[in-house]
Amino acid sequence: METGGYQAARASAAVFDRSWRGKIAVAGGDRRTYLHAMLTNDVLALAPGSGCYAAYLTPKGRMIADMIVLELGDLVLLDLDPAVTTTVVQTLDQFIFSEDVKLGDLSEAFGRLTVVGPRSARVVAGVISSPDQPGLGEGELAAWTEFRNVRSSFRGQMALVSASWDTGESGFDVYVERPQVSELAAALAAAGAVPADGSDWETLRVEAGRPAFGVDMDGDTIVLEAGIEDRAISLTKGCYPGHEIVTRILHRRQGRVARRIAGLKVSGDAVPHRGDPVRVGDRDAGRVTSPVWSPRAGGPIALAMVHRDVLAPGTALSIQRGDQMLSATVVTLPFAAA
Repeated sequence: METGGYQAARASAAVFDRSWRGKIAVAGGDRRTYLHAMLTNDVLALAPGSGCYAAYLTPKGRMIADMIVLELGDLVLLDLDPAVTTTVVQTLDQFIFSEDVKLGDLSEAFGRLTVVGPRSARVVAGVISSPDQPGLGEGELAAWTEFRNVRSSFRGQMALVSASWDTGESGFDVYVERPQVSELAAALAAAGAVPADGSDWETLRVEAGRPAFGVDMDGDTIVLEAGIEDRAISLTKGCYPGHEIVTRILHRRQGRVARRIAGLKVSGDAVPHRGDPVRVGDRDAGRVTSPVWSPRAGGPIALAMVHRDVLAPGTALSIQRGDQMLSATVVTLPFAAA
C-alpha cells in the first residue's frame, strides 16, 4: 500500500539510508585500464566525474556482482551488494600483477544516503551547496546525467554527490563518513526529504523493473538472463571475463537464453511470495523473485525469472501461492501506471 515515503519519492523527495551497500576504492594510475579488462562496461571511456553501471562475470558468463562504477578523478568507487564485496576485492586482487592498482574496502568507513524524487535536486542543493562549491545549485544538479559525480562538502567534511536513477526516479547518492550519516539524514529531512524505508525502495525498484543482485539474479545467473545488457554491457569494448559467452549468445543465438527476468501484473489483491512457482497450465515456467503491491500499477506486481517461451507481453500465466492459483500477465518493463 502507498506510504508517506513512497508518495514523497513520486511527488517530492524521499531519503533512503543505503549505507549497508558495499564500497570498494580502486586507486592507481592503471585503475581504469584494469577495470576495463575486468568489467562488462566501457570503464576506459569514463572521464573524471562520470560513471556507469557494470557487471563482473565468471569466464562462463555467470554473475559475480553488478555495481555502480564512479570515476572520481583520482580513484574509482565501486558500489555493490555487501554479500559479494569481499569476494570481489579478493578476486580482483588475484589478477593484479604489474599494474599500478590498489584496492580498498571502504564499506565500514563511508555511508550512503539516497534522495529520490522530482524535488531531490532542490533538497540536495540546499544541504550540500555553498558559495565555494560552484555547480551544485538546484538547476545544475537537476541537469546532471546519471552517474555524474563531484566531491563537495557537508559541514566542513568531504561529501561525494552522484546522480542516481536506481529506482527509475531522478535522485542523488550522497556519500559521507559514517559518523556523519545521521547528521546528514537530519539535514536532508529538514530540507524537505521524507524519510523512507526499505519496503518503499523495493516498491520503486520493482515498478522500475530493476533487478537486484541476491534477489532476482545471483551467481547462477548468466548476465543476459538478468535483462541488464542495455545498461551494463558495452558491445564495442574488448575482452573481459565472460565476454566470449556473452558474444556467442548475442550473435549466434540472437540473445536467446533459456530464461529471463520478466514483469508480471497479478490479478486480484493477493501479493505472491518470493519463490512462488510460475506456471503455464501444468508446466513449470519459472519463479517469482520480487513481488510487491504497486500503487503505480494499482495492484500486485512482480519480477520473475521465467522460461523464454513465456516472455512475450500479454502471455497469461498462473502463480501458485500456497493453495491459491493467482492469474498473472507478462507486461513490458518498466511497469506502467494503472
